[in-house]
Amino acid sequence: MSLLDVGCGPGNITADLAGRVGEGRVVGVDLSRDVVEMAVTQYATNDHSNLSFEVADVYALDFSEGSFDVVYAHQVLQHLAKPVEALREMRRVLKPGGTLAVRDADYGTFVWSPHDPLLDRWLALYHDITRANHAEANAGRYLKSWVSAAGFENLTVSSSNWIFQSADERSWWGGLWADRVLHSDFARQGIEYELTSMKELEEIADAFNRWARSSDGLFLLVNVEVVASDTPSLSPSRS
Repeated sequence: MSLLDVGCGPGNITADLAGRVGEGRVVGVDLSRDVVEMAVTQYATNDHSNLSFEVADVYALDFSEGSFDVVYAHQVLQHLAKPVEALREMRRVLKPGGTLAVRDADYGTFVWSPHDPLLDRWLALYHDITRANHAEANAGRYLKSWVSAAGFENLTVSSSNWIFQSADERSWWGGLWADRVLHSDFARQGIEYELTSMKELEEIADAFNRWARSSDGLFLLVNVEVVASDTPSLSPSRS
C-alpha cells in the first residue's frame, strides 16, 4: 500500500503510519521546509526505510495522477483558505478506488472548566485570526460538505472527543497552548493583524498555565472524521 500524509508536520504520525503498511511506501509532505527537515532528521532512518518526506504545496502536489492508495490529512483543512481545492488535488493523486481519510477539530465546540474570561478571549482571538487568514476554525462541521464538493463518494462520517483532565494531560495541553500563544504564528499574526498585544498574549498564556495547575481543570474538544473513496471516472481527467 502507498500512503500520502498531507501536512505531516514533524512526522510523528507519518512514522507511525509507516509501521502499519508493511513494505508499502509512505510519503509525508508539508509546506514548511523547517518541519520537513526536522522529520527527515528524526525519522528517515534505516528503521523507517519505507518512509520519506518532501516539501510540497497541497494545492499543487508534485506527484502524478493516481500515485497513492490512501491520502491522509490530520488537522490540516482548518488552516486552508481553499479546502475544497486542496481536496480535489488530493483526489487527483489517489488511485481510482483509493481512500481519503481526513480529520479536523471544530473550535466552536471547545469547552473547559474552570471558567476563565481570558480563555474565552483566546478562543475569540483564534477565530478572528483564522478569519483574517480566510480559513475556518470550525472546520469539523464543514468536513462532510467539503469532501463531497471535491467529488468523493461513499463517505463515512464520524466524530471523536479529546479530553484533557488528568495532571499530566493538563500539563501537556496547557503548556502547549501557553507556548503557542507566545511563540507561534498565532502570536505573530495576532499582533501583525492588530488584533491583540503582547501584554494580552502574556495574560492568556498565564491563564493556560493557571488552568493546567487546577485540579478541577478539564478541556474537551470535538473532532470530525471523514473516510471516503474515489470512484473511477469515465472522463480522461478527474480534475
